[in-house]
Amino acid sequence: MSERKIQEIGPLQRRTLGSSFIGWMFDGFETSTLILVGGVAAMSLLANPTPDEIRLAVGTALGATLLGWAIGGTIGSILADRVGRKLMLMISIAGYSVLTALTAFSPSWTMLIVLRFLTGMFLGSEWSTGTALVAETWPDRARAKALGIMQSGYGFGFFLAAGLWLWIQPNWGPDAWRAMFLIGVLPAFLLLYIRRKVPESKVWLDAVKEPTASGTRLAKKESRIALLFGDPEGLKRALATLVMAAVTVSVFYGTSALIGPYIGALAAREGLAASSWASISALVYNGGAIVGYISAGFIADSIGRKRYMLVMFVGAITAGAVQAYVPETLTWSLVSVFILGVFTLGVFSWMPIYLPELFKTKIRSTASGIVFNLARLVSFPLPILTAFLFSTLGGFHMTILSMVLLYVVAIFALSFLPETRGKPLPN
Repeated sequence: MSERKIQEIGPLQRRTLGSSFIGWMFDGFETSTLILVGGVAAMSLLANPTPDEIRLAVGTALGATLLGWAIGGTIGSILADRVGRKLMLMISIAGYSVLTALTAFSPSWTMLIVLRFLTGMFLGSEWSTGTALVAETWPDRARAKALGIMQSGYGFGFFLAAGLWLWIQPNWGPDAWRAMFLIGVLPAFLLLYIRRKVPESKVWLDAVKEPTASGTRLAKKESRIALLFGDPEGLKRALATLVMAAVTVSVFYGTSALIGPYIGALAAREGLAASSWASISALVYNGGAIVGYISAGFIADSIGRKRYMLVMFVGAITAGAVQAYVPETLTWSLVSVFILGVFTLGVFSWMPIYLPELFKTKIRSTASGIVFNLARLVSFPLPILTAFLFSTLGGFHMTILSMVLLYVVAIFALSFLPETRGKPLPN
């Protein structure tokens, strides 16, 4: 089945999108859990830490997660082009479910960091595998919209984590953070559904088969890395999108690590509960992100992929400037946090929409995974460096503004890439 022959949206497409959406939603839940509970967990596992030590500890744990994500995600995306989308999706979900639950039993901060690294290795391969599966099963006319919806799963996962933490923290005592990680085992139950109801991508199956006198057989396993590096145009596209992805990932992780503590401090200044308002800020931030995620496919289909990305990149810079100069009140700050969410987290939708349209089937998951996951390898030190930027630049506002200015580099990289709107996936 070629990509051109996929015209209908039926149960197969819905099951594929639903499974990838839920898998990615729990990726969002799992990653945001660390952002939400990191400070409390650090105070529980470290001896009398100072605020600077807590920021550094949480940044280190986030950095370890990103490093694991980069390494494991790159390996997993290559394997998805070799062994299939469905199998790697199941392996990824099983791995991060079990390791997230084990994080709940961390006896020390060092062990928590080790488990975060291992969890990240499985988190990374879920996105590229699910993206390829959805892209290869949905028709051209609806593909971008479906992938934008899939990407919104991350925001809903963040929403779920923030909402649960808002309830769990005041009711479960000093070890409430452990309950949050334990909940991360739930997506393991999705595996039974995927195994029974979600088929392998026929586009992938056709691409890895070769004709014989008696029919077809699986083709010899070629090196996907060699195929990518042997294609000059594909390699140029991979490098340009890697720059854009590194900026996208860096700005998000640097920004999200600062929003909760900042809003919490503003709330405390007004006599409100800092921890509750920090969780509310995560809900507001991800409310904006969901708007950005879901609208992405519609906007990209309307004005084109490149114009959509340009709007989002410029919007992120503008949102940082707005955040830097709004009055330091709780209401205005939450409004600007919502805008930041639309552009600095909602912007992630460009990757599932655009990356599959740039690369051939045999290297689609490999190339998309390398871009998506190596971006984390480039950016994994940023959560750690953010703690130092915060002190050096004089606080929250200038740190946010300095990070969103990285999108100038992304705009430059975008100029080297083609428009893909209305075109079928490359064979």
